[in-house]
Amino acid sequence: MATPYVTDESGKYIAATQRPDGTWRKPRRVKDGYVPQEEVPVYENKYVKFFKSKPELPPGMSPEDTNAAEKQSDAAGLSKTAKRNMKRKEKRKQQSQSQPEDVKALSEELDDMSINTDEKTASDLTAASAEKAKKMKNLRKKLRQVEELQQKVDCGELKTPSKEQLDKLGRGQALREELRLLEADL
Repeated sequence: MATPYVTDESGKYIAATQRPDGTWRKPRRVKDGYVPQEEVPVYENKYVKFFKSKPELPPGMSPEDTNAAEKQSDAAGLSKTAKRNMKRKEKRKQQSQSQPEDVKALSEELDDMSINTDEKTASDLTAASAEKAKKMKNLRKKLRQVEELQQKVDCGELKTPSKEQLDKLGRGQALREELRLLEADL
């Protein structure tokens, strides 16, 4: 949008304009040669100017030649692997269209088969054994703490154990039994 200028005996002015909210801007005095910011051309370095001035087509090639080249088949500009992949896709498409009865028969057989969910897979077994190993490690740690607490009580280092400490000492036999059962399962 061109900026409206008003010229009178005192100089050059940008005319008063109305804002979107309805209020008016005051006219602004400008010097001769002033160019508004929105009309200043964007700076382009010499490389950008060079590439903009460069023709899009190679020398000697006409736009008609490019239209003819685009009309050629898609496979002409593809690499060997891309062509090979296209052939594979076409082959799969033909096979899927020619043998739908075999696929239907196979899917019916799979539907008739029952899956045994009682058997544990190898990953389930390894997860269970890892869980048992973790539980055993935890039990050994608790037993070690119980034994250390018992030694402190026996040597007199801990004269009056608290209620929690007495409960821990009482659980020692149950922890040993649980650890023995886990070791027997492995």
